[in-house]
Amino acid sequence: MKLHPADPKELASELLQAFSAQNALLTAGDRKSCNTMTIGWCQTGRLWNLPVCTVYVRPERYTYQFMEDQDYFTVSVLPEGEKKTMALCGSRSGRDVDKIKECGLTVCYGAGDAPFFEEAEAVLVCRKLYVQDMAPECVVAGQEKILPYYGEKGGWHRIYTGEIVEAYSAG
Repeated sequence: MKLHPADPKELASELLQAFSAQNALLTAGDRKSCNTMTIGWCQTGRLWNLPVCTVYVRPERYTYQFMEDQDYFTVSVLPEGEKKTMALCGSRSGRDVDKIKECGLTVCYGAGDAPFFEEAEAVLVCRKLYVQDMAPECVVAGQEKILPYYGEKGGWHRIYTGEIVEAYSAG
């Protein structure tokens, strides 16, 4: 598969469809060091009249510090046949294993030296615009659906909204 530049507006709607059936890899870092993790929660759309992507990361995750330290992050959707890669990147910590090497992924770089993967079907490169912590006191309805994601499962996520500055597609 060969990635080529794509229109972020068109690719964002394709990604929304992909997220209903499969997960993606959130990656942050630079040419010296990076980490990736499987995500199942992602939103794309428009905010402040900009194309944006919003992702969520718990403070306990190794990727969290990369997200904090860098101005850019990427979201890579791998082909459906990459279930082993998605499982490893969602179950192992980058503190303990080089997930990118272990999975045989090829790192490419976008704007701001943001790392993403050549093996992806679709990629969004995002520049952070807004960061905010989720908080239990802000849950106004549906506590029975939301609260089970926290407590023993980990801390409240930090929300990262980034402007989509580049997009790539293999299609």
